Parts: sequence; C-alpha cells; structure tokens
Amino acid sequence: MSLEADLLADRRRLRRRLTFWRLVAIAVFFGALGIAAAMQAPGALPGGQHVLRLPVSGTITEDRRLLQALDRAATDNAVRAVVVAIDSPGGTMAGGEALHAALRRIAERKPVVAVMGATAASAGYMIAMPAQRVFAREATVTGSIGVLLQSFDISELMERAGIRPLTIASGPLKDQPSLFRPLTEEGRAALDRVIQDLHSQFVDMVAAGRHMEAARVRTYADGRVFTGRQALEAGLVDAIGGEREARAWLAAERQVPESLPIRDVQTRGTAERLVSQVTESMMKTLLSEWLGVDAPRAVWQPRP
Repeated sequence: MSLEADLLADRRRLRRRLTFWRLVAIAVFFGALGIAAAMQAPGALPGGQHVLRLPVSGTITEDRRLLQALDRAATDNAVRAVVVAIDSPGGTMAGGEALHAALRRIAERKPVVAVMGATAASAGYMIAMPAQRVFAREATVTGSIGVLLQSFDISELMERAGIRPLTIASGPLKDQPSLFRPLTEEGRAALDRVIQDLHSQFVDMVAAGRHMEAARVRTYADGRVFTGRQALEAGLVDAIGGEREARAWLAAERQVPESLPIRDVQTRGTAERLVSQVTESMMKTLLSEWLGVDAPRAVWQPRP
C-alpha cells in the first residue's frame, strides 16, 4: 500500500473518531438541556423587566401554543405591559374569540395597548378590544364588525353534466348548506340564527371594549370598514399613532418606562429554542465536513 493510501486511511480513522466524540458531546449537551428544561418553572419567561410585543398578522386562527405563552405572560412579573401589533384582515370567529379572551386575562393584571397597522378588520379588530388604549394609523383599514358564512351551489352545473349526487343525511338540516342542492328556506333560517348569534357575540365584545351601548355599536356593525381617521371619529379607536405613541402612553399613563426593552412573544421555551439552534448548527457542520472532505474521496479515489 502506498504512503498516500496509508495517510488517507489514517485520516479517515481520525475523522470517524472525531465524529463519534462529537456525537457523544451532542448527546450530553441535549441531556443537560433536558434536565434544565425539566427544572425550569413552567411560568418563567427569560430576562428582566420588559414590554411584550404580540405581532398578529395574516389569518387569525386558534393557536394553542400562543395562548399558553400569553397565559404565562399574564402571571410573569417581568412583563410590565403588552403591545398587540395587528396587521390582519381577520380570521375565524373561534380564533378571534380565543385570542380576545387571552388578552382580556392579561388586561385584568397589566396594561395592554393595541397598535393597528395597514389592516385590522373583523377578527383583527376584535382582538384589539381588550386593550386599554387602541392606536391606528390614519390610513388603517379597520372595523368590518360582522360575521360571514359562504358556500356554493353547483347543482345546476351538475345537472347539465348529467351528474346526480346521492346524499343520505340524518336530518333535513344536516347537509345545509350543500354544494349539491339549493339552500332550503328551513336551512337558511337555521343558518341565519347561527350567524345572528355569532354577530351578537362580536357586538358585545366591542361594546365592552369600547364602553359603548350595544345599540350604538350595532349602527357600525353592518360589516363596513373604516379608515383609522373615520374609526377615531366613531369612537372605535382611541388615537392616531403607532408603537412609538403607544410606548409614550404607557409611560405617561401606566408608568411603564420607555427605556424598557420590547420583546416579541415566544411560543417555544428557552431550552427548545436553544436545542433547535444547536441542532441546526451541528447538522450544518457535520454535513458540510462530510460532503466537503470524506464523501467525495470515499466515492472516488484516484489510483497512485
């Protein structure tokens, strides 16, 4: 065997040993993190006193981990206040209700302010209601206090195509609404009762949050949208501004210093985030070394 081949074999043995000890080190590190996570108090949030920012964007749905993080924040003395930064066209009624309830629980213990971005409509407006102060840009699109249910009726199209659907239902309302037959009067009445009940829940949230009579809220609750300036005139928001104005209000009215750092809410624990970062870093290192050194030479070795 040539000297070059011997050196290559030694290099591979050394590399295998190094990889083995790296894996051992990773296992020990993860084990230590697991013990630390187990010993960590479930309600603890890392760091000193700060203002918590909750960014809400896109479609609002129920997020269990986010709700748990907000419940931890409600009892964490390090969180002095919460800024809800909203840029959302809305979402599901249940998702908005769950987030509204979580923010209301926080507002019972500490200051909550809402800051509306480009859009804060429907469920995006709903989740601003627990805040003690609501800010919007003049050009913010907000409001849309209402509930929507949509479906399709393709029964005519199917009839033209010679397709006849077969539906077996336990009752006349089980398949209402249906793609395969028109909505019946009985079905429309039943769905209308559902929509009206959901709408009343939304109106009650706005009435409680804006300290308005429900009758007055209903004059704005026909689904229309408002600009931030129009919403201010109607009493649906408190002031024009953004996060800077929100921090100034917290300092002046709730004695939350503007010098406190602001941190985004984290839905993963400290140990979990650290494990994820370390895993990603180690995998990149191992793969880059294997692909860069060992793999090509193992696949193809020129003969001396």
